Amino acid sequence: MEVLQRYGITMITSANIEWFINPNVIVIVAESRDGNEMYGGMRIHIHGGNQELPIEGAVGKIDKSIYQLVSEHAKLGTGEFCGMWNSKEVAGKGLSYVLTSAGTSVLSQLGVESMFVLCAEYTVHMVERVGFRILTNLGINGTFYYPKLNLVATALIKKYRDFSTADPEEVDLIMALRRNPNAIQHVTPYKKTEPIEVEFQLELPILYEKMIRNSA
Repeated sequence: MEVLQRYGITMITSANIEWFINPNVIVIVAESRDGNEMYGGMRIHIHGGNQELPIEGAVGKIDKSIYQLVSEHAKLGTGEFCGMWNSKEVAGKGLSYVLTSAGTSVLSQLGVESMFVLCAEYTVHMVERVGFRILTNLGINGTFYYPKLNLVATALIKKYRDFSTADPEEVDLIMALRRNPNAIQHVTPYKKTEPIEVEFQLELPILYEKMIRNSA
């Protein structure tokens, strides 16, 4: 919320606190090894919790066909990436790319067939690199003025098994994390020359997996 407020953005559907009590929300955070500093994070909302997907609340005011689209994909399991942020301390270091790859790798543990995302213009390329495609049948070729009239957001979707349009390097990292979700990887974020060492801890607790299945 503090990061959004610095840019004058307060009215955004994924920034409310209802997700605190939504059993179908997973939070992925990037923090220091000692756990004293949090550098960024993102959320994965699985359809079927106690609230609609954030993209429904955001896009539904402009294009009501989003509700039918989500409903159709929900039959095989769907969800949404949202709420991504990073602190000033790591701005420009590619953390959002690492989080996106981490989130995509986790889909194999969730039993979903698709994942939505609504992102700013400058982050479209980031999610396209892991296989997301623009939903050109929504809004104006997939774009909307959101959350302010001078800002453009783009709606995209990824099919769980489809990496045909993804960057091969991203696919290699995602598949490595699916094979071993708790591993140390040397990652070179987009347009960065120096690799960074990341200790991933992405294995979801069995209890949480059961909670998701039971509420679907």
